[in-house]
Amino acid sequence: MNPMEMECALGSCEFFELLGKNELSEIAKLCKPSTYKSGEYVFQQGDYGEHVYVIADGYIHLERSVDLGAHKGNVVIETLGKGRVLGCWSTLLNMPHILMSSAVCQKPTHIVTIRGADLRKMMIDNTELGFNIMERLCYLLRDRLQAAYGAMEKI
Repeated sequence: MNPMEMECALGSCEFFELLGKNELSEIAKLCKPSTYKSGEYVFQQGDYGEHVYVIADGYIHLERSVDLGAHKGNVVIETLGKGRVLGCWSTLLNMPHILMSSAVCQKPTHIVTIRGADLRKMMIDNTELGFNIMERLCYLLRDRLQAAYGAMEKI
């Protein structure tokens, strides 16, 4: 994936879609492309999280392992595809965090990876950009929480 493709992936992402071309170009400089096979984990519940991931192509199940006595197993919180974002939001707040879910690829998947600390620095240096990203983060976290509650009701 070349820099222009990464910039395009960022521009079509729910998290960055309202940003301008110059801002996307700067964020793209922080990105690293990755490819995962079907069944491969991008991250696992319990891992230390320090990245934010943008799905450029493919599908990922965001799932959580649960142990409720008689009910044990994995619950799919949400299926995420192209343009969706996932990962460790706490890095944008400069806080260490243990991931509360796993991300497993359902087919070959291309991902753009951003180290949260690097994006945070950019957000601090450009407060308008930082505000826009944090505002989007609020909406995304709301949606992710609603999906998690919906998944819990299926248990």
